[in-house]
Amino acid sequence: MLVLTSIGNTMKKYLSAGLLVVCSFSIYASECISHIEQKNFKKALDKCTQEATKGDNKAQYYLGVMYDEGAGVEQDQLKAVYWYTKAAEQGEPNAQYNLAIMYNNGDGIEQDKQKAVYWYTTAAEQGHTKAQYQLAVMYYEGDSVKLDKQNAVYWYTRAAKQGDSRSQYNLAFMYNNGDGIKPDKQKAIYWYTLAAENGHSKAQYNLALMYNNGNGIEPDKQKALYWYTIAAEQGQSSAQYNLALMYHQGDGIKQDTPKAIYWYTRAAEEGESDAQFNLALMYSNGDGIEPDKQKAVYWYTKAAEQGLSRAQYNLGNMYYKGDGIEPDKQKAVYWYIKSAKQDESNAQYNLALMYDMGVGIELDKQKAVYWYTKAAEQGHYGAQFSLAIKYYYGESVEQDKIKSVYWFTKAAKQGNAEAQYNLALMYAQGDGVEQNKFLAKEYFKQSCEQGFKKACNKLKK
Repeated sequence: MLVLTSIGNTMKKYLSAGLLVVCSFSIYASECISHIEQKNFKKALDKCTQEATKGDNKAQYYLGVMYDEGAGVEQDQLKAVYWYTKAAEQGEPNAQYNLAIMYNNGDGIEQDKQKAVYWYTTAAEQGHTKAQYQLAVMYYEGDSVKLDKQNAVYWYTRAAKQGDSRSQYNLAFMYNNGDGIKPDKQKAIYWYTLAAENGHSKAQYNLALMYNNGNGIEPDKQKALYWYTIAAEQGQSSAQYNLALMYHQGDGIKQDTPKAIYWYTRAAEEGESDAQFNLALMYSNGDGIEPDKQKAVYWYTKAAEQGLSRAQYNLGNMYYKGDGIEPDKQKAVYWYIKSAKQDESNAQYNLALMYDMGVGIELDKQKAVYWYTKAAEQGHYGAQFSLAIKYYYGESVEQDKIKSVYWFTKAAKQGNAEAQYNLALMYAQGDGVEQNKFLAKEYFKQSCEQGFKKACNKLKK
């Protein structure tokens, strides 16, 4: 399953919302607001200017918004700043918030982060939810203020209690990860739940993840399924992928391959590389769906281009074998190299073989040894066996039978019958290792049990 998503930050002014949604000021029945309610901005401009000039902070705020948006008047951000400032100085929280954003972004005014912090704080202290959220983000990131996660928690909590889903989500994240605060899974679940119920898709995903994994809560696959589905339907690609996994594997629910394919496809189309890989695998193998090598290549390519090493390796295989696609050894090498550099041991081994034999690439024994070694060090028994052979015969490396024994032993322990046989021969003859008839017989036996006839013949003598 995927990891928790992290803290997010967005910043928007009260602009058109301030113009069109005026119910919070409905008690104040001014002509300025009446015209705004009717969307008659030209008349509103005249009345708002009159009322603003007389010192009315609501009219000043709306006049600032009109100049900011160019509603009923030519856009003029300097005038917007002027009227926002007038209103803000008289305690109008929406004006304080918008003014803070303008100072923060240098929007129509010289950027001044300190003034931004001042006005965010002033608005936040009056209970302005968005200002509280933005102030929390600044303290969390140390943006223009000293990094202070305790203050971030304080302001996130203030905003979260007023129903701000972003604050609820970020607060949950901090409690879940012990990020600047003592870890508290119960509080994390509480705030994720509130944010999830408010439609926050990342909160829905993280909540599902906690229920799925039993992280701080009793595992509950049904609740995990529920929240993954809600998040997935909102286009949350990680949720779509995890939901597909649950249906594909029958993880706590009845297996449903068509639903798995549906959600893998949705996630893949959103760019989720793991979903692209799984979908490609299903098309390649005909897993619950009609085999379609072209679609397999398409989705492997999508995932490979995003750097997914498994997809790069499988795509390399398809080009190498001509599996549903025109054989192309050069492309096979290209994708094997991409995958090998990300420590995909199978790709490293295949690349070593191609360099070793000069297939699809110029013969290069030194590079072959390099990639055999890389794969062998990761436990690839085929590479371990090949490397042991090279050291035994001194092929492209200085002959070293001690290293040969070492790599034969590594491969033998993983059940490689030829390695077991060769190792038995070396112990039987004392070839590069102290003679040991008992170990020789043991390795012949292991190799024979796997059906290696030469080993069985040795045991009969």
